[in-house]
Amino acid sequence: MIIDTHIHLDSEEFKDDLPAVIERARTAGVSKVFIPAIDMKSVSTIADVCRKYPSYAYPMLGLHPEEVRADYAEILQEMRKLLDESKDYIAIGEVGLDFYWSRGFEKEQLMAFEEQVRWSVETHLPLMIHCRKAQNEMVHILRRYQKVLPGGVFHCFTGNEKEAEELLSFDNFVLGIGGVLTFKKSNLPETLKNVPLTRIVLETDAPYMAPVPMRGQRNESAFLVYIMAKIAETKCVSEDEVATVTTANVKRIFGFN
Repeated sequence: MIIDTHIHLDSEEFKDDLPAVIERARTAGVSKVFIPAIDMKSVSTIADVCRKYPSYAYPMLGLHPEEVRADYAEILQEMRKLLDESKDYIAIGEVGLDFYWSRGFEKEQLMAFEEQVRWSVETHLPLMIHCRKAQNEMVHILRRYQKVLPGGVFHCFTGNEKEAEELLSFDNFVLGIGGVLTFKKSNLPETLKNVPLTRIVLETDAPYMAPVPMRGQRNESAFLVYIMAKIAETKCVSEDEVATVTTANVKRIFGFN
């Protein structure tokens, strides 16, 4: 059995065939799926999906860096209230920093991220971190809390060996590996040769980033098997070992029995 640690199952792309998507995932051996929030609207849509698929779909709570605007403090206040009222959330996510397109709300992103890092420390919930063109700034914030962070996932990791080494200096954090690993021009296979399997979890980031041979299609959890196969090939181990170890990693980080 394998676990999809990052899928936007509440998105519009799945509204017409969600039961079939779930069925295909189960058939492919996906035993659980984790759904990150990106804004207040998604908190509600995720809750709907998780109610329909209890003990299969699990919610996270957080404000995505690309959704951070001038009103971020009010949104975080609403989210924190929900976090304090519910025991359903398995992680603080999807949170982080993204300066790929713009630094227009750089200050707000930095403040929002640090506040949500504090939530993780206070609640002992792991972080699901999105980071693009901002690793230095992200690491700078995380270092302040390094001794008390419960752990988490550096989602959609696509970096080099040096970047992987820096991120894995944080105890109980792992790299979320998805479809990019299978892309023809990806350097990720080379990087992962030096990353222990105990520091990797599987993810799709569906409906985005479909792996080869499904690239160009809508991504879904059933395609996680292609990512698992590529990791097995890269690490020179069996697919069964990838499934066993990455699932154990998820249970360790997220506190599942």
